[in-house]
Amino acid sequence: MICTMKLVYLTLIFFAVTIEVRGRSLQYYSSSNWVSDGSGSVMEATQSSLVLGGTYSSEDCTLLYNLLPCSYTVLGKLFLIMVYGFLYIIGESYVAAGGELIFEVNGTVGAKLFHVIRAIPDAIVLLVSGISVSAETAQSKVSIGVGLLVGSTVFYITAVWGICVYAGKSDIEGTENQDTEDTKTFSLFGSGVSTEIWNTHAARIMSVSIIPFVITQIPQVLNLTSRGQSLGILIALIVSVILTISYLYYEFQLHPSIRESRIAYVKHKQAMSGFLICLDSYAPGELLTSNGEPNEDALRKLFETLDKDHNGLVSAAELRALFIGIQSEDTDLLDMSNHVDNIMNYIDRSGDLHIDVEEFIQRISEWLNKANYTRDDAVNDIGRRTIKKYSFKSVHKETKQEHYMLLSETNHREKSVDSPKWTSFKAVMMLLVGTCIGGLVAEPLVDAVDDFSSATSIPTFFVSFVALPLATSCSETLSAIKMARNKTQKTVSFTLSELSVMVTLNNLLCLSVFLAIVYIKGLTWDFSAEVVVVTLVCVMMGSLTSFRTIFPLWTSLVAILLYPLSLTLVYVLQYGFGWS
Repeated sequence: MICTMKLVYLTLIFFAVTIEVRGRSLQYYSSSNWVSDGSGSVMEATQSSLVLGGTYSSEDCTLLYNLLPCSYTVLGKLFLIMVYGFLYIIGESYVAAGGELIFEVNGTVGAKLFHVIRAIPDAIVLLVSGISVSAETAQSKVSIGVGLLVGSTVFYITAVWGICVYAGKSDIEGTENQDTEDTKTFSLFGSGVSTEIWNTHAARIMSVSIIPFVITQIPQVLNLTSRGQSLGILIALIVSVILTISYLYYEFQLHPSIRESRIAYVKHKQAMSGFLICLDSYAPGELLTSNGEPNEDALRKLFETLDKDHNGLVSAAELRALFIGIQSEDTDLLDMSNHVDNIMNYIDRSGDLHIDVEEFIQRISEWLNKANYTRDDAVNDIGRRTIKKYSFKSVHKETKQEHYMLLSETNHREKSVDSPKWTSFKAVMMLLVGTCIGGLVAEPLVDAVDDFSSATSIPTFFVSFVALPLATSCSETLSAIKMARNKTQKTVSFTLSELSVMVTLNNLLCLSVFLAIVYIKGLTWDFSAEVVVVTLVCVMMGSLTSFRTIFPLWTSLVAILLYPLSLTLVYVLQYGFGWS
């Protein structure tokens, strides 16, 4: 409703500034004090648009579509950027809402299409920046598309990522993040966020997505002719399209099977971590030696304790009896009796439905080694046992939470809606309306940026690098920050993962559209500084996020500072070193 009112309000503004008007200019033709009777010389305006006062520029003022307003002034051009940007946000919000409705109708399909749908508005701007004009004009306007492409990527992975980490921060104790407990106001190392392991996978894919950018620079480095540069653009386009298709195939086909495998693995890990807790509580001695190695003597004695009938074998019934006894003492292990079959299948290599002593020692030792909870020899036995128990319980708690998150996400995607046909129709209509708004507003938005840049002598790249990303990503940014403020591992993980996915599609899908325009129009690729910046930022942030799941607050500060530094670097490379 609010968006509708704003749209009506802006429509009224458009009519107000585009209506054809005439005014009378009363002039005195002598120094005598004549009094006008209203019928003197009347001067007609030569322009049929209402022009705001202020500092004038030498640029022409042309009504786009013979309807949308224009301006001769710098402030007027800036105002138009704001108006068109706001309309663009409205169109983008319709597209996003349509994608969410598709998610409600079919969670699996909707989840796969959601990010592709969200990339449509940016792709439209890229298309308009070069395809709707002649090759000569396109070369001057194409830098706006580069600014949007690079600016959006850098903005998402630096400023937005850093703000989300700050918004979702909570206390960090050791190597764990305490959900919702945020008692340390601004501790660079004592507060931060914790993410799931698959966030690192998304970050690595994001790092790979910069390959087409790197390929575009090879002809520049080798000083090839224009024909060689065109071939380099074609190769980069082919690689970008292949990577885009591969990524979409991963999302549509491989990702569901990976999710099922992940659920099975997490369920297995949950069973084994809980089993270690049970064994540690039931063992007559330490499961680990003083140097952190599995204690085979203790494991052998433990096996003899579990073997109630003393036949040299442990059955499923004997394991279940162990869990029933432990569950009465530890409420965190209430579900362990459901994992007996899982544990038996893992330990029983012979397949005879019984566990012998060698199988028991070998398999439990493997899991203890995987846990790798080695501590310094200076830690005393009591301290080591406390740390070990805490570690076992911590792993079990994490795996239970991970299993719950995977199952809840899967169940959410399988929910049905009351009126799927009506919801589907509504989703399609919202997508069409949003796409139409974006298509209609994209060209005047690009023209407004170009006109403002010419009027102020500011390079179009710098205007589009800052202004367009803020306009096109406003709703996503606010949504991401709002979700991160829930301060739970699930919401923070989802938020940061979404940012990585958006950057990946920006680097692949949107770049494919842009490279296609450059190649078809025969434009010159002279964006070395921009490519260097986006490559450095993606490599730095990819390295930071690909190999860790705990992000202290200092990582947020580093990410936020990278945003203005990247803009400064582009300026230095272009005007200090003369890079094109």
